[in-house]
Amino acid sequence: MTKVRIYETHASTYSVAIEVGAHSLIGDEPADKGGLDLGPSPYDLLTSALGECTAMTVRWYARSQGWPVDQIEVRVAHEKRGRQDVFTKSVHITGDLLTDEQRLKLIEVASKCPVQRTLLASDTAIETVPDIDIPAQNRA
Repeated sequence: MTKVRIYETHASTYSVAIEVGAHSLIGDEPADKGGLDLGPSPYDLLTSALGECTAMTVRWYARSQGWPVDQIEVRVAHEKRGRQDVFTKSVHITGDLLTDEQRLKLIEVASKCPVQRTLLASDTAIETVPDIDIPAQNRA
């Protein structure tokens, strides 16, 4: 289970501190959306998560097969097209000793990363609940 803590920093209208495991970062909206661009926006982080997961999944598969991959670079773009969110991924894999078949398989694997599966899953659920750390008698 992954748990994160997010709280306002008040450094800008929308800035938040993000704590996940031993890592801390700042999130914010760009200036044209009312923030100060102090950190990545929520969609920046979501898009980054897709790219990160893709690179890690390709690396994992290449290692499990013993394939000679030197470098993996993933570029991801996110845009709204009407009501639809569209993510476009470009995966560049270098390795002079890779065969064409291996490269094609790695590109296939890139489309199966867990974050991509989550984004595409129709049965994903998000539940919003009151703060469970506050006793019921103290809730407003």
